[in-house]
Amino acid sequence: MQAYQHILLATDFSEHATLVADRAKDLATRYQAKLSVLHVVDNLPITDSTYGPIIPFDIDITEQLISASKERLAQIGERLGIPEDRRWVEVGSPKAEIVRVAELEQVDLIVVGSHSRKGLGILLGSTASSVILHAKCDVLAVRLLE
Repeated sequence: MQAYQHILLATDFSEHATLVADRAKDLATRYQAKLSVLHVVDNLPITDSTYGPIIPFDIDITEQLISASKERLAQIGERLGIPEDRRWVEVGSPKAEIVRVAELEQVDLIVVGSHSRKGLGILLGSTASSVILHAKCDVLAVRLLE
């Protein structure tokens, strides 16, 4: 088996993100691999009964989320020694964007956190589960105890 060359840390900035980041950094060090980091701003619609079913986020809110995400990603990148050109913030579905960026950047291992859900939650609701099913590279789902 060939050693990993490029590892992608997919972070959600949760309280457990440091554990996942440290695992990714450890693997990058062990394999002497490049380490990149990605955060996806989920472009979720908001609902307001006054205006009808669904109203998309105002562009200003999305821009604020992107700006805040870039600041948090910079902190993670500095701590882990990840250069600026390998720190990415994308907007969209985390499930789809993680897989898309991994393919685009020729990543051979994705490291993502996974909450210990059971049953259908694992199959239908988990970002980690979706990435595992759709990624064309290896995926390490770091189990997070709640």
